[in-house]
Amino acid sequence: MKRSTTPLPCCPPLLRGKLTPDEATQLAVIFRVLGEPARLQLLNLIAAQPTQEVCACELVETLGLAQPTVSHHLKVMYEAGLLEKERRGTWIYYRIVPERLTALRDVLS
Repeated sequence: MKRSTTPLPCCPPLLRGKLTPDEATQLAVIFRVLGEPARLQLLNLIAAQPTQEVCACELVETLGLAQPTVSHHLKVMYEAGLLEKERRGTWIYYRIVPERLTALRDVLS
């Protein structure tokens, strides 16, 4: 009996990934930012609002965190590109950047 000399593939070929190294780096930063439970809660609270925006002053009591802590988390999320902010008088309103959430959703689906 003669054996075939052509090796059989052990696994099916991998599908091509959609992310470039630069895209993966950018998204990893955002996922790291959301790795903090308080930030994930903040994002969830903002997303749950009918207007998808909230005044920073409303988040302090809701989360039970000190105002400087909430401000720090909002700043980190803003710098990561997850949130936009708008000053209205003495108050700052934050809203989600929809394109960033879409990018996160797309990479996981």
